Amino acid sequence: MFTKNIKFKNFIKIKKPKINKILRSIIKDKNIIEKYPLLKTMDKNYKYTFKKRNFYFNPFSEFNILGMGGSILGSEAIYNFLKHKINKKFNFYNTLKLQNIPKTHKKNINIVISKSGNTLETISNFNLLLKSQKRNKNIILCENNKNFLRSLGKKLKAEIFEHKNYIGGRYSVLSEVGMLPAEFMGLNEKKFKRFNYLINNKNFINSLIENVTSIFNYIKNGKTNLVILNYDQKSDSLFQWYQQLLAESLGKNKKGIFPIVSSMPKDNHSLMQLFLDGPKNNFYTIFSVREKKLEKLDKNHLFNNYSILKNKSINKILESQKIATENIFKKEKIPFRSFEIINRNEESLGELFSFFILETILLGHLLKVNPFDQPKVELIKNETRKILI
Repeated sequence: MFTKNIKFKNFIKIKKPKINKILRSIIKDKNIIEKYPLLKTMDKNYKYTFKKRNFYFNPFSEFNILGMGGSILGSEAIYNFLKHKINKKFNFYNTLKLQNIPKTHKKNINIVISKSGNTLETISNFNLLLKSQKRNKNIILCENNKNFLRSLGKKLKAEIFEHKNYIGGRYSVLSEVGMLPAEFMGLNEKKFKRFNYLINNKNFINSLIENVTSIFNYIKNGKTNLVILNYDQKSDSLFQWYQQLLAESLGKNKKGIFPIVSSMPKDNHSLMQLFLDGPKNNFYTIFSVREKKLEKLDKNHLFNNYSILKNKSINKILESQKIATENIFKKEKIPFRSFEIINRNEESLGELFSFFILETILLGHLLKVNPFDQPKVELIKNETRKILI
């Protein structure tokens, strides 16, 4: 356990003292935030470009968040992971909306996010929303330069906030990009900011370094698929965010990790045979959340030959399946780590964001790739524009 919120079991420890020393020197560097400016967003004293004040809106309003990739995946992860604490409705437009957007007479809130301000899919979806929901209030987050969304925002008299140019989209969840929506959700943005605590937490640092060392060793030995066995449906969006973070940051120069998200226990009945007896180029993350109250099965509808289910809750059955998977993986010598969330709250989610971001930066250093650019993605964007002309 590296904090009170997360129980973490690492991969089997691999002794690589030179690599450990390199990683420790990076993470314990007093100037780490100056070397990696995006880490400022993880600091509790980070200064937002929006003012923390009351935004006036009808309490029955819905929120439409529009964006692609890192502009939206983080806020969607926050919403779904912490939905039990949120009493407002949020709609997420993170792909081209092919069906009709519902018309409404309510005055809803559009939050439109694009670092460049020129993302085709976001502009297209925003256009359709403006057409269908004409009374909505508009808030735009983009870079402070000449771009389409900034120009349109001025025309619409929208509130426009700056997306700082040193923060890449996939690293932006703890900046305005994720925290402005979190404010509207009624969450406490300060509680997400765990960096100052974690960087001085010996258990966290040791777990992080051992984890990165193991992953680097697996990659060097041909294991390049990270399969995430997710036992918590509310975390599906979190792992879509993590999937982009790893793939887009490290997939360069014929190197990288292919992150695969598997929904458990559903995939016990489809993919588990492959995981246990297929190619040995995978390593695994097992993820679960300890839920306090889940419905028990009705014993009156269980026959004696299924007495093992009597008085069992759905959570107990799910936990048993997860433990069974861990036991079989150990017997089969399949490499895995596991995260069990003890408390589902802003702090635990902030700790996961911090862990995965730091993990990615450190792996980029070991793999000798730049984890902050995505040059090949621009090829598709440019080719699309040529075709549309």
